[in-house]
Amino acid sequence: MIRRLVWGDLAWAAFILGLGVIFGLASHWNLVRLSFKGELTQYLDKERTARREIRFQGVKTLNLAQAHEIFQQGQALFLDARKPEEYEELHIPGAVNLPPEMLEKEGAGALEGIAQTRVIVVYCSQVQCDAALTVAEKLQSLGYKEAAAFLAGFNAWDQAGYPVDTAK
Repeated sequence: MIRRLVWGDLAWAAFILGLGVIFGLASHWNLVRLSFKGELTQYLDKERTARREIRFQGVKTLNLAQAHEIFQQGQALFLDARKPEEYEELHIPGAVNLPPEMLEKEGAGALEGIAQTRVIVVYCSQVQCDAALTVAEKLQSLGYKEAAAFLAGFNAWDQAGYPVDTAK
C-alpha cells in the first residue's frame, strides 16, 4: 500500500515536471532554436544594446581610445563603479571607487568637493556591465554634465596594457 502511494506520487511529480519542461521549451522556443544554431549570444547582445539605447538615452559614452586619451591629459576624475573588492585588487590609477549602491545611498554627498564642471569618466568591468552607465546617468541628473561612461570597461583597459594600480 505505502509502496503504491510512493510510486503514485513519483509518477505525478514526473508528469508535472514533464509538463513544465514542455511548456518552458514551447514558450521560449525562439531562444532554444537560437541556442542550437549557436546564435544565442549574438541575439542577447543585440537585445542588450537595444535596451541600453532606450534606458540610458542621453548618457555620454567613451570608447577605450577616448578614455585613455582623457586619462593621459590628467584632468579628469575616473570613477570605478565596480564592487570594492574588485577596485582594491586593480583599478585605473587615481580612480575613486563609487559603485551605484553607494551613490544611491549617499546621493550628492558622495560627490562632495567635486565641481560639477569637472570631466568625470565612469567605468565598470566590461562591456556587458551597466554600472558605469547607471552612475554616469545619476551624475548627469545631479548636474555633472561632463560625466561620461567608458563602455569597454576595466578589462579592456587592462588588456590594452594601460596603467593599473592597487589599493593595497
